[in-house]
Amino acid sequence: MNVLVIDIGGTNLKLLAKGQTERIKIPSGATFTPERLVPLVREATTAAGWQFEAVSMGFPGVVKENKIVSDPVNMGKGWKGYDFSSDFGCPVKMINDAAMQALGSYEGGKLLFMGFGTGLGTAMVYEHLILPLEGGHLPFRDSTFENHVGNAMLTQLGKKQWKESVYETIEEFRNCFQPDDIVLGGGNSKYLEELPPNCRLGSNKNAFTGGFRLWEKEYTY
Repeated sequence: MNVLVIDIGGTNLKLLAKGQTERIKIPSGATFTPERLVPLVREATTAAGWQFEAVSMGFPGVVKENKIVSDPVNMGKGWKGYDFSSDFGCPVKMINDAAMQALGSYEGGKLLFMGFGTGLGTAMVYEHLILPLEGGHLPFRDSTFENHVGNAMLTQLGKKQWKESVYETIEEFRNCFQPDDIVLGGGNSKYLEELPPNCRLGSNKNAFTGGFRLWEKEYTY
């Protein structure tokens, strides 16, 4: 099956079709809406000569029953409940972006994915179960884990102190979820030169792998 994977971000959409090696980037931004997404994706894939018969979409927010539950804080309005299948004219599987990257990182056992970027994206995978988590919103000290290790705190504390906060957060999540494997992703994970036990660095490419895998087996998520 020719699958197109769309990784939706607040700065760019990233596209990759099955069998291709170079991804396509399309600027998004604070006013970007779902009505703009489909024609821009069609224009870009047509120009590249890509064909697809199914779509996987990773969305930076809560997704339930293949629908977006609420609009993202860093893009425009109209995402909640939007029917992408109708606009694309083909089947679309919608999933939280951290969960899609977790699936692409999965190598067996119980996996915990933690994505350190603007905030904290979290998800777990165990066999055929994909469990999106909103772990970054859990309360921690006088705030939340997301505020504790997000991009704003990196700027405020500097890399050295921020990394200590990240290591502390990893251990809190390890103690809670008891994973066999922890994958650390997101744009700021590159600053983690020393990794705690049973942790490994992920790759943004794993999001595309996860999008392709969604069509290879029946997953519960």
